Amino acid sequence: MFYVYIIQNEAGIHYKGFTENLERRLFEHQNSLGRYTKDKGPWVLVYSQKYETKREALIEEKRLKRLNVKSLEKLILG
Repeated sequence: MFYVYIIQNEAGIHYKGFTENLERRLFEHQNSLGRYTKDKGPWVLVYSQKYETKREALIEEKRLKRLNVKSLEKLILG
C-alpha cells in the first residue's frame, strides 16, 4: 500500500507527501530527518489516504501539491 498525506505545523504550514510506510515517515518529519520539514515542527497528520499502486499515489500527491490553501483546508476539514 501507498499513502498520500498532509501534515501541518503550528504556523499553519502544510507539507504534502507520499510514502509506503506512513508511521516511519511521520517519525522522520517529527525528528527533523526530512529536508523541507527539518526544524519546522512539531507536525500533526491532518490528512491521509491509502492507494494500492504507487502510480495512483503519485498522481494524487501531484494534485494535492497544486491545491491552494483554501482548497487544502476544505479537503482537510472534510
